[in-house]
Parts: sequence; structure tokens; C-alpha cells
Amino acid sequence: MANKTLFASLMGQLIPITNAVNEESAPAYALEPKHALAQYAATGCFGRTFYATEEDQLDRVLKLCDAVGPRFVAQVAVHSREKAFLKDMPALLCAWLSVYEPKLHEAVFARVIDNTRMLRNYVQILRSGVVGRKSLGSAPKRLVSEWLASRSEDALFRSSVGQSPSFADVLKMVHPKPAGEQRAAFYGYMLGRAHNVNALPKLVLDYEQFKAGESKETPDLPFTMLSALPLTQDDWARLAKTASWQTLRMNLNTFARHGVFEKNRAAESTAERLRDREEIRKARVFPYQLMTAYRNCDTAVPAAVRDALQDAMEVAIGNVPSIRGEVVVCPDVSGSMASPVTGHRAGASSKVRCIDVAALVAAAMLRKNKSAVVLPFEHAVVPLELNARDSVMTNAQRLAAIGGGGTNCSAPVRWLNERKKNADLVIFVSDNESWVDRHNGRGTALMAEWAEFRKRNPQARLVCADIQPYATTQAAERADILNIGGFSDQVFELIGAFASGELEAGHWVERIEEVDV
Repeated sequence: MANKTLFASLMGQLIPITNAVNEESAPAYALEPKHALAQYAATGCFGRTFYATEEDQLDRVLKLCDAVGPRFVAQVAVHSREKAFLKDMPALLCAWLSVYEPKLHEAVFARVIDNTRMLRNYVQILRSGVVGRKSLGSAPKRLVSEWLASRSEDALFRSSVGQSPSFADVLKMVHPKPAGEQRAAFYGYMLGRAHNVNALPKLVLDYEQFKAGESKETPDLPFTMLSALPLTQDDWARLAKTASWQTLRMNLNTFARHGVFEKNRAAESTAERLRDREEIRKARVFPYQLMTAYRNCDTAVPAAVRDALQDAMEVAIGNVPSIRGEVVVCPDVSGSMASPVTGHRAGASSKVRCIDVAALVAAAMLRKNKSAVVLPFEHAVVPLELNARDSVMTNAQRLAAIGGGGTNCSAPVRWLNERKKNADLVIFVSDNESWVDRHNGRGTALMAEWAEFRKRNPQARLVCADIQPYATTQAAERADILNIGGFSDQVFELIGAFASGELEAGHWVERIEEVDV
């Protein structure tokens, strides 16, 4: 009888045969359907990426939904919203469930559609017909009506800004039945129809009086509802004080331009809010958004406020693990990484590029792991010395300034092999579209180099963090290799769990399957 232990050992040493090609038509490994949908859900924003159009992404996601079944779709929808903090993808998955599994749709609706922006996304997707219906239907209408009824008039008014569809458009589609005279007056006001002015909520009346110049008291409303009005310096100061954390972060230059920071203690109070741990948590900020805010600050923004953004970054990367052993981080700085991380959108493309996110992950890991080796790569490893004592912002900016060249995912591991270097954990942050190192053997060049590396480091683990919505990888999933996707701080949590042995390969999908729906 054949020696099972021997043959199992030999099979484990063999490099898996590639079963797909990537967007550059180079050999790759296809992700399993559940893993692929999770990847799209963690990274897909339905903007045109370097390799894929919006239509390509939508088509692939809908096919994956059919392949994995409604329950997993529901779990991914919740995970994508609550953990990856995305908007369009969870709204799409929720809309898909309204057609294919109404009970699960109802079960996850409130968790996915958790603010008015998400509600408008959901309605827009349903009305577009992409999931198989062009009208809301009775169940979605009921859920939207219940959602509206569960919010106060003040909360709805504060979040009513936005178009395509507007809040009024949603009301027209759903025809919610108002409970009481004040709600009836509010809906009439929002729809531009006849209503009882005396029954309007005080906040709406305050807004109308302020807009008409009949009141000097700035109403307690979001920045977006008031910024177009003729405001005084005191008005702008009050807006800064009451703005949401995200609005504050995004409009520091605007507040500086209107003299907000000239007011007594305004700079100090703004800095205190920006570094407040609880506010950062509630804002569900991506670490890269802080880097962007810091980079874009005018000199008119006080140093104390700019420093607070760096403090906020330390909070936002709180999940970055301290790894036991030697760590190597490999950020992809090739040409394709210059693509906006959330894709190209006409008039609304993010200024943040994939390379910025990769650089930030590498800088954050170096911050928590002082002896980590950072190997930026494109055609080859790009020599760059970083100081672990420098701030995350500083090192991320240095890495992001490289850029260009073709993608060669095997280059960093080959660099390690040539120098007989050892490591316990190797982390790639890339779009995984390797093509320079096309391989003629059983698998990819990365897998060949990794097999050589593991001979010296039999316990080493490899993490491939993908930040673009594609469905292939350069490293086949197995006990020592984890493929994950996304650009929220959850990526750090998963890396830490995998490095410590708390998370095994393939368990990213299993964690999603643990979501209670």
C-alpha cells in the first residue's frame, strides 16, 4: 500500500497548477465564487478601475450572487457595510435579495440601509432595473416606509441633501402614510406641496427664517445645507462646531478660509474633536481618508489641527498588529496602482490612489513593527530606506511618491531568496495583476519563489491583501497563504489573526459565513 504520509507531503510541496488568467492575460489562480464575491464586496465601488469597467464589475457580481446563493449574499451585504464600510456594493446586494430571497432581504435591510445615503443608493439601484425589477414593489416600499417612520422629522431633514434620487423622489415612489399632523406637514414641505406651515417642525421653520434673513440664529443643520447661504464668520464657526466628524475632516480648508480658526479656542476644540476616539469610531473613517485630509491641508489650517489628523491616524490604525517574528511588507508601486482606489467616476473620482493605500498599509505595519522590512516593488524591488520612528503620514508619502513600471509580484520574494533572508510573515498589498513574471511552470512565479522561500522558513505565512475588485490571485489559497480584500482597518485585524494562528487560510470567507442573518 502506498505511503499516504509521504505522498501527502509531496503533494503539499508541489506548486498548484494555475487555472485562470488575470486581467493582463498572465497565469493566475481563480478565487472560489464565495471568496470572489467577498473580494468584490470589500473593494468594489462600481467605478472604472485600471482593468475593468463599471459594467464588468456589475456583471461579475450578479453572476457570483447566482452562484453562491441568497444566504451568503445576505451575509456579505452585512459584512460589506458593517466591516468594510462600503456603500454601493451592500446596497446592490440588498436590492438583489429583494428579488431572489425576500425573507433574507427583510432580515438584513435595516443593518445595510443604515442612513439616508444608503437608502437613496438602494432605491436608485432598484429603479435602475439591474437586479431584475424597475419598481420598488410592495415589500421594499413597506420597508422604506417603516425606515422613514422610525426616524424623527429633524433627523430626516438633516439628512435630506442629495440627488438621483432626491429625498423627495423617494417619498414620491413610496407614498408613506404620515403619522400625525407634523409628519404630514413635513412630507408636504419636502415634496413642495400644500402643507400646514404652523405644523412644521421647529428646525424646518428655523431654517426657512434663517434663509429668508428673518433670523440671525444659525439653525442646527449640517454644513451641506447651509454652506451655500451668505454666512458670517460666527455662522461658519457654529457650523464647524456642530458639523459631523467626517464633514469637519473634509472641510478644514473651507473653515480656515472663512476665519473659523481665528475665533477663540476654535483650533483647539477642532483638534480635540478630530482626535476623539469615540468620534473616529462612529465616523467609520478609512485610514487613507485621514492621510488625504492631512496631505490636502492648506497652510491656513493651524498646525494643531494638522497634528490632530496624525493623532487620529494612530487611532484609525489601532488594529495594526504587532507581529511576533520577522515581518516583510511588499507594497505594489507599479503603474496600475495609480488608479483611484474607488475607481474612476465622472466628476467624482477619489484623489486617493491604490498606491496611496498600499503605502499606508506598509507604513502602518512599520509603525507597529519597528524591525519590519518594507520592499516596494514594480518590475523589481525599488530601493528605499524608511525610518520606523517617522510618522505613518511621512513614510506613506515617501512610498506613494515612487510609482510606475510593470507589476512583478514575485520580485520581493526573489529578492529575499537571493539574499537568503528569513521572515515569519510576508504581506503583499497589490492589485495582483502581475504580468512581468509570466511563468511557464506549474504555477505562478510568485508561488515558485514562495516554495523556495519556505524551504528556509517552513513556518512562514503569506498574506495577499488585494485592494481592487478582481477575481484572481497570484498565490493559491492554502494553509500558509491567506487572500483577503479591502481597504478598511479590518484588513489589519485579519492579518494579525492569521499571523498569530487564530485565523486559518480560507477563514476570511468563514468569518463572513458567521454573520447572523
